[in-house]
Amino acid sequence: MIKPEIESEIHRRLHAAEAEHQVTILYACESGSRAWGFESSDSDYDVRFIYAHRTEWYLTFDVERQRDVIEYPIVDEIDYNGWDIRKALYLFTRTNGALLEWLNSPVVYVEQGNTAQQLRQLAQTAFNPVALCYHYHHMAQGNWREYLQSEQVRLKKYLYVIRPLLAIRYIEQNHTPPPVAFAALVAAVAPEWVRSDIEALIEHKRHAPELGVGEAMPALNRFIKSEIERHGDSFKGLGRPALSGADNILQALNRVFRESLATKPSRID
Repeated sequence: MIKPEIESEIHRRLHAAEAEHQVTILYACESGSRAWGFESSDSDYDVRFIYAHRTEWYLTFDVERQRDVIEYPIVDEIDYNGWDIRKALYLFTRTNGALLEWLNSPVVYVEQGNTAQQLRQLAQTAFNPVALCYHYHHMAQGNWREYLQSEQVRLKKYLYVIRPLLAIRYIEQNHTPPPVAFAALVAAVAPEWVRSDIEALIEHKRHAPELGVGEAMPALNRFIKSEIERHGDSFKGLGRPALSGADNILQALNRVFRESLATKPSRID
């Protein structure tokens, strides 16, 4: 739940970004732990957005050399930055996991026009499940190797390993992108024998300023090891395969792009 005064400040900053850069923010959402549902009391607000310039901006011969992100420093725990629509659409063709999570965030600050909804609909059939599993496998394996190999571990890192592993299980079982909310993932695909440990960890993290160092959790370690071993070399060296049904989807993305340029900014409040 985002406090009203925080949401109001986020809207103010997004509106200021539109004016400063002469863009239309098509979509803005919360990402990270507050979207996943296991934020701490002092977690940052990770605001991410997709924007479009005026049509003339894209009609220059060197548009590829132009900056395609808007970034601001973190001030008062609000971290906000965004991608140009062309960058977002290109990453969509690569089944970018972060972008898909933005589009399905349970916390939406701005949604103007049909861009986000069209991409959500396309993603259900156009996403490449192998590419998305690669994304989550790489994330899980990296955090597992770096943070959870000793008797004393940073406990919150369990969540950053278990979430992507459950996302892979969801993709395998449902053949669609996984839900963003961690509780929905746990309910859908987590084995019964690890759920109590996961839920205890989440509860502890929600009520502590920072989930510190503690003893390794044997049940969670067993689950993580078994999942990573089960994957084996399934995703090794695959990189990011292209999306499925490329020709039709690329045509659809071109339509999304053109329509996004016709979206006029309205007051964000």
